[in-house]
Amino acid sequence: METIYALATARGKAGVAVIRLSGPRSFSAIKNLAGSLPEPRVAGLRSLRDDTGQLLDEALVLTFVEGHSFTGEQSAELHLHGSQATVAAVLRALEKQEDLRLAEPGEFTRRALENGQLDLAQVEGLADLIEAETEAQRKQALRVLTGALGDKAAIWRSRLVRAAALLEATIDFADEDVPVDVSPEVLELLAEVGLSLEEEARGVAVSERIRDGFEVAIVGPPNAGKSTLLNALAGREAAITSEYAGTTRDVIEVRMDLNGLPVTVLDTAGLRETEDYVEGIGIARAMERAKLADMRVFLQGDEGSYLELRPEADDIVVRGKGDLRGNDGFRVSGKTGLGVSELIARITKILDVRVATAATATRERHRIAIERAMKALESARNEVMNGPDRAELAAEEIRTAIRALDSLIGLVDVENILDEIFASFCLGK
Repeated sequence: METIYALATARGKAGVAVIRLSGPRSFSAIKNLAGSLPEPRVAGLRSLRDDTGQLLDEALVLTFVEGHSFTGEQSAELHLHGSQATVAAVLRALEKQEDLRLAEPGEFTRRALENGQLDLAQVEGLADLIEAETEAQRKQALRVLTGALGDKAAIWRSRLVRAAALLEATIDFADEDVPVDVSPEVLELLAEVGLSLEEEARGVAVSERIRDGFEVAIVGPPNAGKSTLLNALAGREAAITSEYAGTTRDVIEVRMDLNGLPVTVLDTAGLRETEDYVEGIGIARAMERAKLADMRVFLQGDEGSYLELRPEADDIVVRGKGDLRGNDGFRVSGKTGLGVSELIARITKILDVRVATAATATRERHRIAIERAMKALESARNEVMNGPDRAELAAEEIRTAIRALDSLIGLVDVENILDEIFASFCLGK
């Protein structure tokens, strides 16, 4: 195994910069620079010098013995002063040493996976944690990183292994009288796991939304105050506003953090019948995006038409340009801020209810694996119901379900997706 090194912190001027090393020559490489090493996992201040004896920096040095590091290998860290010149000088000094090379993007994490320090779901959780922009994203990613999905998969697997073992016992003693009918216990185990998998599968869509962001579309007739409301929510001039109907011709997207939730708010073209070709394209796009959004805010204006769009259960209906309307009902004004805080509260309350149903599984890959397992378990249940003569087929279906769950955490069938996953990691992670 080669020894790799890379800058682990962002490039540019900073108070501190961290360079990481991992591999069998980590300690000797650091010793060449620092002269001596502190005790493992105890930071020590050292003077770093290049091969000519020139002082490079005063740095904190940390070492980790094999089995007790992020990668599972012998590893070390240099905590330097964060100037670009200092970092460049230390990297040059490492480059000159034999059997060291610059790490590829994601290589530290890939080694952690290969050495059993992380499972594949935890690697994905780490990638999501690095990309997290909101509190909800942070919490979800951290839950996956700390092994929550792997823990669930282990429970499912143990129950299915038990079910398969019971069936295989009947196969082994097929020519003898087996005093106990195992089918009730097997069916109970399959039902328990199947119910848990079904619940997990239902929550994946919400988990994906937490990671990628919810979409909230502002819809309504022309000149109802949609663009002004978007600007008020965004806190900047994201959309052009005017007194003329039909100003917005395309869907304008603004990504924001609403009370910890990642939300993309869509400002859409005013909905009305029109003979203007370009406006008609904008209205068609508005209708399409609004239908696909997670929820819609219907702004009521002087015109009442939403064409074929109708508010659904979680949608919000509110009077637009509330500063110009009467005092009846829920009103909002992007111009004066009237009702904007209440609107945000209503949106987040609705989305919070959905977030509560989120699964531990967070990706499409997870959903596909879970659904494969569910399908195999349904087949296994049918085989068990058909009698003891079908026990061998039932056991094979259970093993198929176990393999599907093993793919969740990277025990099988993962080589084809590793490159895609690690391509998203930065250098030094």
